[in-house]
Amino acid sequence: MSRINTNVQSLIAQRVLQQNQNQLNTSLERLSTGLKINRGKDDPAGLIASENLNGESRSINTAINNAQRADQVVNIAEGGLQEVSGLLTELQSLVTASASTAGLSSEEKQANQLQIDSIIQTIDRISSSTSFQGLKLLNGNFDFKTSGIATGVADFRVNAAKWNGTKLDVNVLVTTSAQQAGVYLSNASNNLDLGTGSSFVLEVTGRLGSRQFSFSSGTTLASIATTINQYSDVTGIKATASTNSTGLKIYSDGWGKDEFVSVKVVKDGSIGTASNIGFYSLQSGNFNSASTTLTQAFTNTNALNDSGQDLGATINGIAATANGKTIRINTDFLDTEITLTDTQSRTLGNVGSGSNPAFSITGGGATFQLAGKVDIGGRVAIGIQDVSARKLGNAVSGYLSDLTSGNTGNVVNGDTTKAQKIVTEAIEQVSATRGRLGAFQKNVVGATIRSLGIAVENTAAAQSVIRDSDFAAETASLTRSQILASSSTNILGLANQSPQQVLQLLG
Repeated sequence: MSRINTNVQSLIAQRVLQQNQNQLNTSLERLSTGLKINRGKDDPAGLIASENLNGESRSINTAINNAQRADQVVNIAEGGLQEVSGLLTELQSLVTASASTAGLSSEEKQANQLQIDSIIQTIDRISSSTSFQGLKLLNGNFDFKTSGIATGVADFRVNAAKWNGTKLDVNVLVTTSAQQAGVYLSNASNNLDLGTGSSFVLEVTGRLGSRQFSFSSGTTLASIATTINQYSDVTGIKATASTNSTGLKIYSDGWGKDEFVSVKVVKDGSIGTASNIGFYSLQSGNFNSASTTLTQAFTNTNALNDSGQDLGATINGIAATANGKTIRINTDFLDTEITLTDTQSRTLGNVGSGSNPAFSITGGGATFQLAGKVDIGGRVAIGIQDVSARKLGNAVSGYLSDLTSGNTGNVVNGDTTKAQKIVTEAIEQVSATRGRLGAFQKNVVGATIRSLGIAVENTAAAQSVIRDSDFAAETASLTRSQILASSSTNILGLANQSPQQVLQLLG
């Protein structure tokens, strides 16, 4: 080199030294922070992806906390329901013990009634006191609120529902009518006109059992109906005399395909050959009318059978499962059980006047956010019904409050058969609620916690790949940068000394 104004070698050495020093600083920063992305310029796209993953991870962790909180809430509700279930079992025992009329003094019945009153008061107290952070759980506070209930709806229960907007309309379309099992017994007059010394022996069988009845000449059809009805609790069969009392409708007390009626004439009393006398089928479209064609004469000793039919319907466009007049769907957005009235269950078409729904859900329910993304898909809602005495039971059998002193189901002078039906229904309702809550804990909350835990792991792993430092690689880079920086410093010194060689040219 023979120029001294511009030391090109020194400039090159300075540039390379600066580059090596920057690489050294970067390695030191990454090793000290544990992150390979510390600012946007390190990797703009990677920073965006990392921050998005970080937000998702925080949301998922919060969703896990929500699920754990939901589990705690349900645990408290389950504890209260478990105690109510035990009290109802004790109540069942007291009702059964008080059903005897002999061998049981009035004082004992009074004592049993005092226990029943105390149990019902305790159930009401549990219903109103079971709470989580001041929120009542079993008093209907988390039951769903409804409006616009159609006259064709006899009873309903909303177990779970979620929707966007102000309400969720529940539309019911009856596609197949529900039916009782039944036959029509036709007689020439309103009483039996049998042969001398003859009797009319009729065997009636239903879902609950069978009975054989023997009637003498002159017995009215109304009396036959009364006799059959006296045993309806053990046969499941009822009877009603026609308006002109020349016919008798024998039918199942319940509805649906599990119900049946079987009638058999053991002895026809010598009237089996009379005109228009015998059994006729009931019309499917009008259960109060019989067909005009004789189905079976009394002289036929074979049993005549007829079965009921379950209701066929859709709820919000989804085919419902049915049991008699009761239908149900269970989806992610709606879980409801609806019982229709006798008239409505036989009427095809929409339940509700005009285009109106069967009813509308306007609010309520216990709602939990069990996903990181806040939307309807990540939200679950479950209904917890009121378990107070005035709500346990149903409109047909009655309610638990009917068992208190002075009411129709008390065990001192009330109807113990009715009382037992009410308690049985209450036990089934509480058990069903406990089952739903248990399924919610196991299949919804438990599965959610497990799946979200895996999601947290995978999200953290993805974020680590993008943002965390690879210490093995960074240590190697640090060593390389240290050596290069040291080498560049030495070279820079040599480059700065190089121009001094020009002095030799000056002598």
